[in-house]
Amino acid sequence: MNGEPVSTTENPTAQVIASADAHSAHNYHPLPVVVATAEGAWMTDIEGRRYLDMLAGYSALNFGHGNRRLIDAAKAQLDRVTLTSRAFHHDRFAEFCTRLAALCGMEMVLPMNTGAEAVETAVKTARKWGYRVKGVPDNMAKIVVAADNFHGRTTTIVSFSTDAEARADFGPYTPGFEIVPYGDATAMRNALTENTVAVLIEPIQGEAGVLVPPAGYLRTVRELTRERNVLFIADEIQSGLGRTGRTFACEHEGVVPDMYVLGKALGGGVVPVSAVVSSEAVLGVFRPGEHGSTFGGNPLACAVALEVIDMLETGEYQQRAAELGDHLHHELRLLAGGPGSAVREVRGRGLWAGVDIDPSRGTGREISERLMDKGVLVKDTHGSTIRIAPPLIISKEDLDWGLDRLREVLTD
Repeated sequence: MNGEPVSTTENPTAQVIASADAHSAHNYHPLPVVVATAEGAWMTDIEGRRYLDMLAGYSALNFGHGNRRLIDAAKAQLDRVTLTSRAFHHDRFAEFCTRLAALCGMEMVLPMNTGAEAVETAVKTARKWGYRVKGVPDNMAKIVVAADNFHGRTTTIVSFSTDAEARADFGPYTPGFEIVPYGDATAMRNALTENTVAVLIEPIQGEAGVLVPPAGYLRTVRELTRERNVLFIADEIQSGLGRTGRTFACEHEGVVPDMYVLGKALGGGVVPVSAVVSSEAVLGVFRPGEHGSTFGGNPLACAVALEVIDMLETGEYQQRAAELGDHLHHELRLLAGGPGSAVREVRGRGLWAGVDIDPSRGTGREISERLMDKGVLVKDTHGSTIRIAPPLIISKEDLDWGLDRLREVLTD
């Protein structure tokens, strides 16, 4: 893929990519592979080449491609009803909300579709709670966020991003946010004022390179927010629902936030499903007509998400992520050992890792392309970092095969 240009008339992959480049906005820079089918942890391209998926749709595919339980749930619902809008009740909605709330140890659910929609909903909820419950003066609500965050790409969300690429040329920006260094408890303490309505953070920062905060940080945030009457909002869109070896990444510090923001794996990689989950005291601030979504909580989404909840309630997937995650991190740490190692640092929890490559060995993009040539798909971020997040159903043998390919790439 890195050699001389290939004629698109002779190469089906190049032909499809050229057509996509000609007719779609260039808001992504995908690896040059065109997937046609997928099953479990493997994908096959239009020319019949197989690839081990070590990204899992940024955790949307925690249960693998074509998971039979999820596909069967979707097919059964497709024959019944797929959309009613929230103008009417449907027979899957109550069960979805009830069981998702129970899984989270919460009381109420506000369903949406995408992760960014859920984050926007969390922001609106926190502000409304601040005005109606906490008594913050009108239009004075502040939300504290962390530097290097990634919560989505809407105009409001990029307003509190520190990533120039995500933020540039999209102003004017939405006010009402204060950014503090991630993992800095002192900065967090100093940022909280009488007008602060919420702290919105990722328990592990995914897009930043799978950054795990210092031990005790989440507990301190929980204590500070409780003391100052501020909502603690945990964006568990990537980290939640089994990825880190627990149902939620917050559990690693025994922390329960005031609100979970969920997405990605909640739809099983089949349909987009997201949700804000909290208490009645928080989500009860909404009245009819103040917020909504035509597709949010639709019957098809609820049917698939209910199957996801069934699977998570067994604890099987969390345990698998914990056990295979220990193995993954052990093997990656071996790569990072000793002078002259190609790996500078390894971070993460469960089946989720950020691997910093020595820039002299190549950029993250270059390493990802070399891995692709060997049949493994990962994705780069921030220079020379690659992210590894295989489906939770991956076998140990396949995981080891993928790690062997990484060793080969780093020693070629």
